[in-house]
Amino acid sequence: MPELARRNYERRYYTNNSSPEGYRINHYGEQNARVYELPQHKTQRTVNKKKVERNYFIHKIISVAVVSLLAFTVMPIGFNKVSKFIFNPTPYKNVKVDYQQLRFPTANYLSNHWFMGQKSFENARTKKPAMEELIEGYELTDLENQLKNIAAAYPSIHPSIYVWDYQTGDYADINADEIFPTASIIKIPVLAELFKSIEKGQLTLDEKMPLTEYFRTEGSGSLQFKAANSQYSIDTLARMMITESDNSATNMLMARLGSMTDINSALRQWGLNHTYVQTWLPDLKGTNHSTARDMSRILYNIDNPKFLSNSSREKIFDYMGHVHNNRLIAAGLPAGAEFLHKTGDIGKMLGDAGIVYSNNGKKYIVVMFVNRPHNSPLGKEFIVKASETVYNYMVR
Repeated sequence: MPELARRNYERRYYTNNSSPEGYRINHYGEQNARVYELPQHKTQRTVNKKKVERNYFIHKIISVAVVSLLAFTVMPIGFNKVSKFIFNPTPYKNVKVDYQQLRFPTANYLSNHWFMGQKSFENARTKKPAMEELIEGYELTDLENQLKNIAAAYPSIHPSIYVWDYQTGDYADINADEIFPTASIIKIPVLAELFKSIEKGQLTLDEKMPLTEYFRTEGSGSLQFKAANSQYSIDTLARMMITESDNSATNMLMARLGSMTDINSALRQWGLNHTYVQTWLPDLKGTNHSTARDMSRILYNIDNPKFLSNSSREKIFDYMGHVHNNRLIAAGLPAGAEFLHKTGDIGKMLGDAGIVYSNNGKKYIVVMFVNRPHNSPLGKEFIVKASETVYNYMVR
């Protein structure tokens, strides 16, 4: 190889590649002028590695310092807030939080069972019901058709009717399982539970309660106009609840029985799944509800000696036989017919429910709920005509 070519080759080789001995050609390109020197790229790699290690160490120190700062300053504050919320949620010791209510916000007005201080839900089918079911015979389709024809003449109203004959069990059903607001008709199951509690020895008719501002409420009844803290016996309150449809008296009795929870628990134990008390009276929004069939079952069992004693039944029927409002089902009955009942009216719903004793000895249950335009007189007209039709059919 020519000398110049060899030199150029070695220059390119030792410039771009490090030899095992670490030699390179000097800038003059002389072969005999080689000097010992570490490869430049290896030196740079070592320097970079040391920088990375130094930066990592610095970052680690900074991270530890920041975490320590948070641990000793911010985290105790947050832990203090969390621990206070769990173990001491409020500095006001007299303010008590109902954590059961926070977990189950609707329990106060939907619960129907109370066990060991806890509200819960109980289904009517969980055990043998305390109330007997109505044993139905033949369906009175002719009567149903007559009632439907009357309803067709009142297209702005929507009725629910149930009629049941004590003697035969024959019945008429017009939307009887449809849920309707009950208005003051809900006072019938309240009255039944009142006497069930009396029979258990939980209270007496002679016991007295004061009328406080907590119970005073508007709507029907004269108790709202009485003097504060005036005393009334359970007997007087029950009579006013039914005969005058007194709302204040009803709320007093429900509170004495254990509030709406106790009433709903009784309804489930009786075997009724569609009747609920959810609001203190007056229930202008119609949240207390039932069905015509459920209400008929309650009326039947009030007259059932297996459910209530004779003395309780006589007292209840005494109240229900002196209801002041006789402008609904009672207005469609002839003179001499007896009607033990309770009415209800919240404007959008009008109803009546009771037991009819006819002149010829016929006895039947009749319940009518009517949804109507607010305060429309058509609801009353329909109920009166329907009542007259039912009576004429049942006693013929």
